[in-house]
Amino acid sequence: MSKEAVFTMKLEPELREQFMAEAEASHRPASQVMRELMREFIERQRKARAYDSYLAGKVEAGRVSMHAGVGRSNDDVEAEFAARRASADGTP
Repeated sequence: MSKEAVFTMKLEPELREQFMAEAEASHRPASQVMRELMREFIERQRKARAYDSYLAGKVEAGRVSMHAGVGRSNDDVEAEFAARRASADGTP
């Protein structure tokens, strides 16, 4: 992959000094570390968007089932699991 693009950023001098020292301590050029950080950020953002999309789909499916009369109310679910917790605890 061609590395012809230049990325300029402003940051605090102390942050730059610490970053450069850590990059040097890891025996890697600062630019390589920044590329890795950028790739990790991109991957995290993509996963977060994919999860948000998945979750939105699940919520919408739940809403559709509730409107169709297929789902159960929150009160019904809470009551069922309260009964399950009570029986698991051995309390009637």
